[in-house]
Amino acid sequence: MIVLDEQLLGRGLEAAIGRWYRGPVCLIIDLRLRSVIKDEAVPGLLRLPSQPTFVTINERDFWHPMLADNRYCIVCFSIPDSRAREIPSLLRALLKRAEFRTKAARSGKVIRVARQEISYYTAGDRTAKQVP
Repeated sequence: MIVLDEQLLGRGLEAAIGRWYRGPVCLIIDLRLRSVIKDEAVPGLLRLPSQPTFVTINERDFWHPMLADNRYCIVCFSIPDSRAREIPSLLRALLKRAEFRTKAARSGKVIRVARQEISYYTAGDRTAKQVP
């Protein structure tokens, strides 16, 4: 399951990702209907589905080693809001990499995707590692 941050609502990203991703794609607000979801509530909601991958451009609030949890993955794209439409292709490229190809391989990681760099923390080792 791919879960998109609510700031990505209304951009058609769910449909664009759904064209190539085999599992469900939804927004974080779909996990708790009819309520405002604060950033601090997101980790608790991500523990409900089986090994979801949460996608956000809110790097400031989600690129933290303390958020690493074996029950989910967080992917932070370091791009401005104006480039959010690039997320489907960036996410697809990320998920083709051996380190992140399966839910099991991604779970427990907080991943940051920047212009020329991918780095991540894991639940077992909260020291950032860079992917070559």
